[in-house]
Order: sequence, then structure tokens, then C-alpha cells
Amino acid sequence: MKNSILEVSRADHGQTRLVEEDLADLEPGQIRLRIDRFALTANNITYAVAGDMLGYWDFFPTDEGWGRVPAMGWADIVESAHPDHPEGGRYYGWLPMAQYVTITAAKVRDGLRDDGDHRDAHAAVYRSYVDVQHDPWYEAGADAEDRHALLRGLFLTGFLADEFFADDSYFGAEQVVVLSASSKTAIGYAQRAATRDGLSVVAVTSAGNLDFVTGLDPYDTVVTYDAVDTIAQVPSVLIDMAGNGGVRAAVHEHLEDNLRYSMTVGMSHHGSPPVNVTAGPAPQMFFAPTEVARRGEEWGAEEYGSRTTQALTEFVAASRGWLTVEDNRGPEGARQTWAAVYDGEVAPSVGRIVSLHDDA
Repeated sequence: MKNSILEVSRADHGQTRLVEEDLADLEPGQIRLRIDRFALTANNITYAVAGDMLGYWDFFPTDEGWGRVPAMGWADIVESAHPDHPEGGRYYGWLPMAQYVTITAAKVRDGLRDDGDHRDAHAAVYRSYVDVQHDPWYEAGADAEDRHALLRGLFLTGFLADEFFADDSYFGAEQVVVLSASSKTAIGYAQRAATRDGLSVVAVTSAGNLDFVTGLDPYDTVVTYDAVDTIAQVPSVLIDMAGNGGVRAAVHEHLEDNLRYSMTVGMSHHGSPPVNVTAGPAPQMFFAPTEVARRGEEWGAEEYGSRTTQALTEFVAASRGWLTVEDNRGPEGARQTWAAVYDGEVAPSVGRIVSLHDDA
């Protein structure tokens, strides 16, 4: 059997190649997953941009100079040399953009964990694969699975960011300014922030996405990137999904001492040059896996599951009013989808689901 894989140049993330490898015999303790489908969004571009800093390139090692960007999706065990994980199980987790992946499996409470040597340094949430039979978030059906692949991980980041701010009463802010407000992570975050009493949610977006963002319920005010000087000068916090240094710096300079906290989450504007922030607080990077572990310990597994399940269910249901899912199949379809997402050609109202199998 052969395995087709989409790889990304670590020097130029817009450059990709399709490689084909033979599937080796399994060693004891290994399983082979057939990757059914996965989501490809601007968040995957962030994984490439931050690949060296946050270790994303290490998930699925390959030749020097190339990388296998992780993506969230669904896969089935089609071959097993592990007594606790027979063929047929279906799992959600982090996958390469490929047809198959072989992992060294360890049994955990809700599924399995990749215990390959190259995964030891990674957070547990990145190494886990949840069995649909034990997944409290699982919704059966292709549409639900597609939306979970597109939204689940991104929403969890937004959910945890809101909880982080709420721990400190949003640092006394009257408004939160959301950069790259059309992104799925931003929309998920805004849906939670909009429930906080006395907090206005301000969306900052491109002129091309203005109508789309204006039509989203969670946002109270919408401005374009060239109009950040119209944002009210009141106590504020900033959450940046874009990674556009110029826009972030402009918001800092406009709000100055009114800016109580500045959080950096994503890098969807991967081509923007770095710009030093000279006013307000220093931007702080938000790393969701650390927060997953902290909240799980603080709240306990049952409470964590209850809170996130309810919030995610609400978000996925609401997405049917603004998000259309598009399927893209085959190795060449995967390559074309990466190019479209990387070049910013996919409308925020569209979610791309990819399978490298032509018959998926």
C-alpha cells in the first residue's frame, strides 16, 4: 500500500509538494489510521508559521527542509498491532495532511495517545486521539463531524481565552477589541465574550469581510483595519487573532493607557512584517494546551467536560447560520486547498474539509 502526503516547505509556507511512501509493516504496539478527512483553515497556516517556536513540525517528522503540518480531523484504525485498539475504531485528533498515519499507541481513558519518541515533548492534548465511543462532544453525521473538525479546536482556544480574561474580571475593561474578527477562532471567542455583563465586543476586520462580520450576532461594533482610531477610548483588552504587527501597534497607540491587557493568539496575517509595540502593555502569547491542563486540574474532569460540551454544542449549532462546508478530495485537491487558504482566497463563511482519498 502507498501513502500520499502533502508537505509544506519550512522556508516558504506557500510552497508544497506531494510525496508518496510505502506503508511499512507495523511493529508491536503500533496502529495504522486511515485519515478520513480533516479541516484546513487559517489556523493551519499559524501552525506552519509557529512551527519552530511551538514544535508543530515535530508532530510528524519528514525530510529536512519540509514539514507535515498537523490538522484536526477524523480517522479509523485499519490495521493494528496493539491488543487494546482493534481495527474499526474511529477517532478525532491531530493528523498529518495524508492518507494514512502510523502511531505507537498507548491506551488512555477516552481513547489512545501517541507515545512515539518524537512526541514525548508535546502537550498531552496534542498527542491524544478521542474514541467516538467515549467522546462527550461527538455528534454523529457527516455535517456534524465536518463542523467539529473545523470548529472544535478553534472554539476551545476562544473559550479558554474568554475564561482567562474572566478570571481577572476582564482587567476592568469595558470593551474587548478582536483583531481578525472574521476568523473562526475569533467568532467562537466572541460568542463567549458577548455573554459577559457590561462588556462590549468590538470587531476589527478587513473591508472585504465587513458585511460578513457585521452580520454576526456576537459583535456590538465593527470597524475596518484602517479605522482603529475610531474605537472608543475606554478601558479595554485586546485579543489578536491576526498577528498583523502594524494593526496591533496601531490599536496600542490609539488606546495607550486604556489598554489593560494585550493577548496574541493567531498569525492568520502571515505576510505582515513585525512591528514593535511602543504604547500600552507588552503583548502576551496565549497557548491553549497549557490552559487545557490548568482548567482540567482546577475544575476537575467532570466540570471541564460539562462546561466545554455545552459551549461547543451552542457554537456548532450557531455555525449553521453562517458557515458553509465545502469538500475537497484527492492529493491535488489538498494541494489546491492549502494554496487557497494560504493566499487568503477562502471566504470566512466557508469551511474547507479535505481528504487525500479520492473516494472519501
